[in-house]
Amino acid sequence: MRTVALSLALLLAAAPVLRAETAEPAATAATSALPAITVSQVVVQPLDDVVLGSGLIAAVEQVLVQPQIEGQAIDAILVEVGDHVEAGQVLARLSDSSLTLQKSQLEASWAATNAAIAQAQAQVIEAQTASDEAIRVSTRTRALAEAGTSTKSAVDTAAASATSAAARVTVATQGLIAAQAQRTLVEAQIANVDLSLERTNVTAPVAGEVVGRNAMVGAIASGGAGPMFTLNRGGLLELRADVDEQDILRLVQGQRATLWISRREESLTGSVRLVEPAVDQATRLGRVRISIDDPAQVRAGMFADTRILLQSKSAISVPVSAVGGGAAGATALKVVDGTVSMVPITTGIRDGGMIEVTSGLAVGDLIVTKAGAFVRDGDQINPVMAASAAAGSN
Repeated sequence: MRTVALSLALLLAAAPVLRAETAEPAATAATSALPAITVSQVVVQPLDDVVLGSGLIAAVEQVLVQPQIEGQAIDAILVEVGDHVEAGQVLARLSDSSLTLQKSQLEASWAATNAAIAQAQAQVIEAQTASDEAIRVSTRTRALAEAGTSTKSAVDTAAASATSAAARVTVATQGLIAAQAQRTLVEAQIANVDLSLERTNVTAPVAGEVVGRNAMVGAIASGGAGPMFTLNRGGLLELRADVDEQDILRLVQGQRATLWISRREESLTGSVRLVEPAVDQATRLGRVRISIDDPAQVRAGMFADTRILLQSKSAISVPVSAVGGGAAGATALKVVDGTVSMVPITTGIRDGGMIEVTSGLAVGDLIVTKAGAFVRDGDQINPVMAASAAAGSN
Protein backbone atom coordinates (compact mmCIF):
# COMPACT_ATOMS: atom_id res chain seq x y z
CA MET A 1 0.00 0.00 0.00
CA ARG A 2 2.84 2.31 0.85
CA THR A 3 4.44 1.56 -2.56
CA VAL A 4 1.28 2.54 -4.44
CA ALA A 5 1.03 5.82 -2.57
CA LEU A 6 4.64 6.68 -3.38
CA SER A 7 4.13 6.00 -7.09
CA LEU A 8 1.04 8.20 -7.16
CA ALA A 9 2.93 11.04 -5.54
CA LEU A 10 5.71 10.84 -8.11
CA LEU A 11 3.20 10.95 -10.97
CA LEU A 12 1.51 14.03 -9.55
CA ALA A 13 4.84 15.79 -9.15
CA ALA A 14 5.82 15.11 -12.80
CA ALA A 15 2.48 16.21 -14.28
CA PRO A 16 3.37 19.98 -14.68
CA VAL A 17 6.60 19.08 -16.42
CA LEU A 18 4.80 16.80 -18.83
CA ARG A 19 2.17 19.47 -19.56
CA ALA A 20 4.89 22.10 -20.30
CA GLU A 21 6.76 19.75 -22.58
CA THR A 22 3.55 18.96 -24.40
CA ALA A 23 2.53 22.69 -24.72
CA GLU A 24 5.84 23.81 -26.27
CA PRO A 25 5.64 21.55 -29.36
CA ALA A 26 2.00 22.55 -29.71
CA ALA A 27 2.89 26.27 -29.78
CA THR A 28 5.69 25.60 -32.22
CA ALA A 29 3.32 23.67 -34.46
CA ALA A 30 0.76 26.49 -34.33
CA THR A 31 3.40 29.06 -35.32
CA SER A 32 4.64 26.86 -38.14
CA ALA A 33 1.09 26.62 -39.45
CA LEU A 34 0.94 30.43 -39.97
CA PRO A 35 1.96 31.75 -43.43
CA ALA A 36 5.56 32.98 -43.57
CA ILE A 37 5.42 36.55 -44.89
CA THR A 38 8.46 38.71 -45.64
CA VAL A 39 8.49 41.93 -43.65
CA SER A 40 10.71 45.00 -43.70
CA GLN A 41 11.62 47.48 -41.02
CA VAL A 42 10.84 51.17 -41.43
CA VAL A 43 14.19 52.99 -41.53
CA VAL A 44 15.66 56.44 -42.04
CA GLN A 45 17.94 56.72 -45.06
CA PRO A 46 19.14 59.32 -47.59
CA LEU A 47 16.71 59.89 -50.48
CA ASP A 48 17.15 61.86 -53.67
CA ASP A 49 14.17 63.54 -55.30
CA VAL A 50 14.86 63.25 -59.01
CA VAL A 51 13.23 63.71 -62.39
CA LEU A 52 14.10 61.27 -65.15
CA GLY A 53 14.27 62.11 -68.84
CA SER A 54 15.91 61.20 -72.12
CA GLY A 55 16.64 62.78 -75.47
CA LEU A 56 19.29 63.73 -78.01
CA ILE A 57 22.46 65.78 -77.73
CA ALA A 58 22.38 68.97 -79.83
CA ALA A 59 24.25 72.26 -80.18
CA VAL A 60 23.22 75.01 -77.80
CA GLU A 61 23.22 77.45 -80.72
CA GLN A 62 23.93 76.89 -84.39
CA VAL A 63 25.12 79.79 -86.55
CA LEU A 64 24.62 79.73 -90.32
CA VAL A 65 27.31 81.42 -92.43
CA GLN A 66 25.93 82.81 -95.71
CA PRO A 67 27.80 84.67 -98.47
CA GLN A 68 27.28 88.41 -98.16
CA ILE A 69 27.74 89.04 -101.88
CA GLU A 70 26.07 87.24 -104.76
CA GLY A 71 27.35 85.80 -107.97
CA GLN A 72 31.03 85.30 -107.15
CA ALA A 73 32.76 81.97 -107.62
CA ILE A 74 34.30 80.23 -104.60
CA ASP A 75 38.09 80.27 -105.04
CA ALA A 76 39.24 78.55 -101.84
CA ILE A 77 37.91 76.68 -98.77
CA LEU A 78 40.12 77.22 -95.74
CA VAL A 79 38.39 75.12 -93.04
CA GLU A 80 36.87 71.67 -92.72
CA VAL A 81 34.15 70.11 -90.60
CA GLY A 82 35.44 69.61 -87.06
CA ASP A 83 37.78 72.62 -87.11
CA HIS A 84 37.54 75.12 -84.27
CA VAL A 85 37.52 78.72 -85.53
CA GLU A 86 37.75 82.15 -83.94
CA ALA A 87 35.42 85.07 -84.57
CA GLY A 88 36.55 86.89 -87.73
CA GLN A 89 38.61 83.97 -89.05
CA VAL A 90 38.44 83.55 -92.84
CA LEU A 91 36.56 80.39 -93.78
CA ALA A 92 36.55 80.75 -97.57
CA ARG A 93 37.58 83.19 -100.30
CA LEU A 94 35.44 84.24 -103.25
CA SER A 95 36.70 85.44 -106.62
CA ASP A 96 37.42 89.20 -106.68
CA SER A 97 38.54 89.69 -110.30
CA SER A 98 35.33 91.33 -111.53
CA LEU A 99 35.14 93.55 -108.48
CA THR A 100 38.77 94.61 -108.92
CA LEU A 101 38.04 95.58 -112.54
CA GLN A 102 34.95 97.48 -111.46
CA LYS A 103 36.96 99.37 -108.89
CA SER A 104 39.56 100.34 -111.52
CA GLN A 105 36.80 101.75 -113.70
CA LEU A 106 35.35 103.72 -110.81
CA GLU A 107 38.75 105.11 -109.89
CA ALA A 108 39.09 106.36 -113.45
CA SER A 109 35.67 107.97 -113.19
CA TRP A 110 36.74 109.55 -109.93
CA ALA A 111 39.78 111.08 -111.59
CA ALA A 112 37.57 112.37 -114.42
CA THR A 113 35.15 113.98 -111.98
CA ASN A 114 38.05 115.66 -110.21
CA ALA A 115 39.12 117.16 -113.55
CA ALA A 116 35.55 118.25 -114.26
CA ILE A 117 35.39 119.91 -110.85
CA ALA A 118 38.61 121.80 -111.49
CA GLN A 119 37.27 122.97 -114.86
CA ALA A 120 33.96 123.99 -113.33
CA GLN A 121 35.76 125.95 -110.60
CA ALA A 122 37.74 127.82 -113.27
CA GLN A 123 34.53 128.57 -115.16
CA VAL A 124 32.94 129.91 -111.99
CA ILE A 125 35.93 132.21 -111.40
CA GLU A 126 35.87 133.41 -114.99
CA ALA A 127 32.12 134.00 -114.97
CA GLN A 128 32.31 135.79 -111.62
CA THR A 129 35.08 138.10 -112.92
CA ALA A 130 33.07 138.89 -116.07
CA SER A 131 29.98 139.53 -113.98
CA ASP A 132 31.85 141.93 -111.69
CA GLU A 133 33.17 143.83 -114.70
CA ALA A 134 29.74 144.01 -116.32
CA ILE A 135 28.28 145.42 -113.12
CA ARG A 136 30.97 148.12 -112.96
CA VAL A 137 30.34 149.08 -116.62
CA SER A 138 26.61 149.22 -116.01
CA THR A 139 27.13 151.46 -112.96
CA ARG A 140 29.42 153.86 -114.85
CA THR A 141 27.08 154.03 -117.85
CA ARG A 142 24.14 154.87 -115.62
CA ALA A 143 26.17 157.64 -113.95
CA LEU A 144 27.20 159.08 -117.33
CA ALA A 145 23.60 158.99 -118.51
CA GLU A 146 22.55 160.96 -115.45
CA ALA A 147 25.28 163.55 -116.27
CA GLY A 148 23.99 163.75 -119.84
CA THR A 149 27.11 162.28 -121.47
CA SER A 150 25.65 158.86 -122.34
CA THR A 151 22.53 157.66 -124.03
CA LYS A 152 19.73 155.61 -122.59
CA SER A 153 20.42 152.79 -125.07
CA ALA A 154 23.98 152.53 -123.73
CA VAL A 155 22.59 152.22 -120.19
CA ASP A 156 20.19 149.47 -121.28
CA THR A 157 22.96 147.60 -123.09
CA ALA A 158 25.27 147.74 -120.05
CA ALA A 159 22.49 146.57 -117.73
CA ALA A 160 21.68 143.65 -120.04
CA SER A 161 25.33 142.68 -120.16
CA ALA A 162 25.49 142.68 -116.34
CA THR A 163 22.39 140.49 -116.09
CA SER A 164 23.79 138.04 -118.67
CA ALA A 165 27.10 137.86 -116.82
CA ALA A 166 25.32 137.12 -113.53
CA ALA A 167 23.38 134.31 -115.25
CA ARG A 168 26.64 132.80 -116.50
CA VAL A 169 27.94 132.80 -112.90
CA THR A 170 24.86 130.88 -111.82
CA VAL A 171 25.27 128.35 -114.62
CA ALA A 172 28.96 127.87 -113.81
CA THR A 173 28.19 127.43 -110.11
CA GLN A 174 25.55 124.81 -110.87
CA GLY A 175 28.03 123.01 -113.10
CA LEU A 176 30.53 122.93 -110.24
CA ILE A 177 27.88 121.56 -107.87
CA ALA A 178 26.94 118.86 -110.41
CA ALA A 179 30.60 117.85 -110.83
CA GLN A 180 31.07 117.66 -107.06
CA ALA A 181 27.92 115.55 -106.74
CA GLN A 182 29.22 113.22 -109.42
CA ARG A 183 32.46 112.79 -107.51
CA THR A 184 30.54 111.99 -104.30
CA LEU A 185 28.57 109.37 -106.20
CA VAL A 186 31.72 107.79 -107.60
CA GLU A 187 33.33 107.77 -104.14
CA ALA A 188 30.26 105.99 -102.73
CA GLN A 189 30.45 103.44 -105.55
CA ILE A 190 34.13 102.86 -104.79
CA ALA A 191 33.32 102.38 -101.10
CA ASN A 192 30.64 99.86 -102.03
CA VAL A 193 33.09 97.92 -104.21
CA ASP A 194 35.65 98.02 -101.40
CA LEU A 195 33.01 96.53 -99.06
CA SER A 196 32.23 93.83 -101.61
CA LEU A 197 35.94 93.08 -101.98
CA GLU A 198 36.20 92.78 -98.21
CA ARG A 199 33.24 90.40 -98.24
CA THR A 200 34.93 88.08 -100.69
CA ASN A 201 36.57 86.81 -97.50
CA VAL A 202 33.81 84.73 -95.87
CA THR A 203 34.51 85.01 -92.14
CA ALA A 204 33.19 83.35 -88.99
CA PRO A 205 30.76 85.67 -87.17
CA VAL A 206 31.39 83.84 -83.87
CA ALA A 207 33.93 81.48 -82.36
CA GLY A 208 32.96 77.84 -82.47
CA GLU A 209 33.24 74.48 -84.19
CA VAL A 210 32.50 73.87 -87.87
CA VAL A 211 29.77 71.21 -87.91
CA GLY A 212 28.60 71.57 -91.50
CA ARG A 213 30.03 72.62 -94.87
CA ASN A 214 28.09 73.04 -98.10
CA ALA A 215 30.61 75.26 -99.93
CA MET A 216 32.56 73.77 -102.83
CA VAL A 217 35.41 75.30 -104.80
CA GLY A 218 34.15 76.57 -108.15
CA ALA A 219 30.52 76.91 -107.08
CA ILE A 220 28.81 80.28 -107.32
CA ALA A 221 28.16 81.79 -103.91
CA SER A 222 24.50 82.54 -103.38
CA GLY A 223 22.29 83.00 -100.36
CA GLY A 224 19.57 80.96 -102.07
CA ALA A 225 21.83 77.90 -102.21
CA GLY A 226 21.83 77.48 -98.42
CA PRO A 227 24.50 78.23 -95.82
CA MET A 228 28.12 77.79 -96.83
CA PHE A 229 29.06 76.70 -93.29
CA THR A 230 27.27 75.76 -90.07
CA LEU A 231 28.98 76.62 -86.78
CA ASN A 232 28.30 75.32 -83.29
CA ARG A 233 28.72 78.53 -81.31
CA GLY A 234 31.40 78.12 -78.63
CA GLY A 235 31.43 74.36 -79.21
CA LEU A 236 28.74 74.06 -76.51
CA LEU A 237 26.39 71.07 -76.48
CA GLU A 238 23.24 70.33 -74.53
CA LEU A 239 20.84 67.48 -73.94
CA ARG A 240 17.29 68.19 -75.04
CA ALA A 241 15.48 65.77 -72.76
CA ASP A 242 11.79 64.90 -72.70
CA VAL A 243 10.24 64.57 -69.24
CA ASP A 244 6.78 63.77 -67.95
CA GLU A 245 4.41 66.74 -68.00
CA GLN A 246 3.79 66.28 -64.26
CA ASP A 247 7.47 66.93 -63.58
CA ILE A 248 8.07 69.89 -65.90
CA LEU A 249 6.82 72.44 -63.36
CA ARG A 250 9.31 71.13 -60.76
CA LEU A 251 12.31 71.99 -62.89
CA VAL A 252 14.15 75.31 -62.70
CA GLN A 253 17.34 76.69 -64.17
CA GLY A 254 20.54 75.61 -62.41
CA GLN A 255 19.45 72.22 -61.09
CA ARG A 256 22.24 69.65 -61.40
CA ALA A 257 21.86 66.62 -63.65
CA THR A 258 23.69 63.38 -64.37
CA LEU A 259 23.75 61.99 -67.90
CA TRP A 260 24.38 58.52 -69.28
CA ILE A 261 25.28 57.97 -72.91
CA SER A 262 24.33 54.69 -74.54
CA ARG A 263 27.11 52.04 -74.27
CA ARG A 264 29.22 54.29 -72.08
CA GLU A 265 29.92 53.36 -68.47
CA GLU A 266 31.07 56.76 -67.22
CA SER A 267 28.41 59.34 -66.48
CA LEU A 268 28.57 63.03 -67.37
CA THR A 269 27.42 66.05 -65.42
CA GLY A 270 25.47 69.12 -66.42
CA SER A 271 22.86 71.58 -65.27
CA VAL A 272 19.43 72.73 -66.38
CA ARG A 273 19.86 75.62 -68.82
CA LEU A 274 16.31 76.13 -69.98
CA VAL A 275 12.87 74.68 -69.31
CA GLU A 276 10.73 75.07 -72.42
CA PRO A 277 7.36 76.71 -71.67
CA ALA A 278 5.14 74.37 -73.72
CA VAL A 279 4.18 70.69 -73.50
CA ASP A 280 3.89 68.63 -76.67
CA GLN A 281 0.19 68.05 -77.28
CA ALA A 282 0.73 64.71 -78.98
CA THR A 283 3.19 63.06 -76.56
CA ARG A 284 2.20 65.00 -73.40
CA LEU A 285 5.90 65.44 -72.65
CA GLY A 286 7.74 68.60 -71.66
CA ARG A 287 11.26 69.43 -72.73
CA VAL A 288 14.23 70.59 -70.68
CA ARG A 289 17.61 71.67 -72.04
CA ILE A 290 20.61 70.54 -70.00
CA SER A 291 24.01 72.09 -70.68
CA ILE A 292 26.89 69.61 -70.53
CA ASP A 293 29.94 70.48 -68.41
CA ASP A 294 32.39 68.62 -70.69
CA PRO A 295 30.98 68.74 -74.24
CA ALA A 296 34.16 67.17 -75.63
CA GLN A 297 32.93 63.81 -74.31
CA VAL A 298 29.83 63.74 -76.53
CA ARG A 299 28.74 64.43 -80.09
CA ALA A 300 25.60 66.00 -81.49
CA GLY A 301 22.98 63.39 -82.27
CA MET A 302 23.87 61.00 -79.43
CA PHE A 303 21.05 59.62 -77.28
CA ALA A 304 21.29 60.08 -73.51
CA ASP A 305 19.31 59.45 -70.32
CA THR A 306 19.36 61.99 -67.53
CA ARG A 307 18.64 62.15 -63.83
CA ILE A 308 17.91 65.68 -62.60
CA LEU A 309 18.42 66.15 -58.86
CA LEU A 310 15.77 68.30 -57.17
CA GLN A 311 16.72 67.74 -53.53
CA SER A 312 18.49 65.31 -51.18
CA LYS A 313 17.42 64.54 -47.61
CA SER A 314 17.28 61.83 -44.96
CA ALA A 315 13.73 60.60 -44.41
CA ILE A 316 11.64 57.74 -43.09
CA SER A 317 11.33 55.33 -45.99
CA VAL A 318 9.96 51.93 -46.95
CA PRO A 319 10.21 49.75 -50.06
CA VAL A 320 7.96 50.93 -52.87
CA SER A 321 6.50 47.42 -53.04
CA ALA A 322 5.20 47.81 -49.48
CA VAL A 323 2.87 50.65 -50.40
CA GLY A 324 -0.63 49.83 -51.53
CA GLY A 325 -3.33 52.12 -52.73
CA GLY A 326 -7.02 52.52 -53.12
CA ALA A 327 -9.80 55.05 -53.12
CA ALA A 328 -8.76 56.20 -49.64
CA GLY A 329 -5.16 56.75 -50.66
CA ALA A 330 -1.84 55.05 -49.88
CA THR A 331 -1.71 52.28 -47.27
CA ALA A 332 0.78 49.88 -45.67
CA LEU A 333 0.36 46.57 -43.84
CA LYS A 334 1.83 47.03 -40.37
CA VAL A 335 2.75 43.94 -38.35
CA VAL A 336 2.50 43.96 -34.52
CA ASP A 337 3.05 40.69 -32.61
CA GLY A 338 2.34 38.71 -35.76
CA THR A 339 -0.97 40.50 -36.45
CA VAL A 340 -1.41 42.49 -39.64
CA SER A 341 -3.22 45.83 -39.60
CA MET A 342 -3.75 48.13 -42.58
CA VAL A 343 -2.72 51.73 -41.82
CA PRO A 344 -3.13 54.82 -44.04
CA ILE A 345 0.12 56.57 -44.87
CA THR A 346 1.26 59.69 -46.67
CA THR A 347 4.11 59.31 -49.12
CA GLY A 348 6.72 61.75 -50.36
CA ILE A 349 9.64 61.50 -52.75
CA ARG A 350 10.65 58.26 -54.42
CA ASP A 351 14.24 57.19 -54.94
CA GLY A 352 14.68 53.97 -56.87
CA GLY A 353 13.04 51.14 -54.90
CA MET A 354 12.44 53.25 -51.76
CA ILE A 355 9.77 55.84 -51.03
CA GLU A 356 9.43 58.43 -48.28
CA VAL A 357 6.67 58.10 -45.68
CA THR A 358 5.75 61.43 -44.13
CA SER A 359 3.01 60.12 -41.83
CA GLY A 360 1.42 56.86 -40.69
CA LEU A 361 4.56 54.89 -39.75
CA ALA A 362 7.45 55.29 -37.32
CA VAL A 363 11.06 54.19 -37.42
CA GLY A 364 11.37 50.54 -36.40
CA ASP A 365 7.83 49.51 -37.40
CA LEU A 366 7.49 46.23 -39.27
CA ILE A 367 5.53 46.21 -42.51
CA VAL A 368 4.70 43.57 -45.09
CA THR A 369 7.31 43.98 -47.81
CA LYS A 370 4.92 43.29 -50.65
CA ALA A 371 1.56 44.98 -50.28
CA GLY A 372 0.16 42.70 -52.98
CA ALA A 373 0.73 39.57 -50.88
CA PHE A 374 -2.33 37.53 -49.91
CA VAL A 375 -2.59 39.16 -46.49
CA ARG A 376 -5.57 41.01 -45.11
CA ASP A 377 -6.19 43.35 -42.24
CA GLY A 378 -6.30 41.31 -39.01
CA ASP A 379 -4.51 38.22 -40.35
CA GLN A 380 -2.02 36.33 -38.22
CA ILE A 381 1.33 35.70 -39.96
CA ASN A 382 4.77 34.31 -39.29
CA PRO A 383 6.92 37.42 -40.04
CA VAL A 384 10.26 36.78 -41.74
CA MET A 385 12.69 39.71 -41.98
CA ALA A 386 13.59 40.58 -45.55
CA ALA A 387 17.33 40.37 -44.93
CA SER A 388 16.95 36.92 -43.30
CA ALA A 389 14.82 35.67 -46.16
CA ALA A 390 17.42 36.87 -48.61
CA ALA A 391 20.17 35.15 -46.67
CA GLY A 392 18.14 31.94 -46.52
CA SER A 393 17.55 31.97 -50.25
CA ASN A 394 21.30 32.12 -50.79
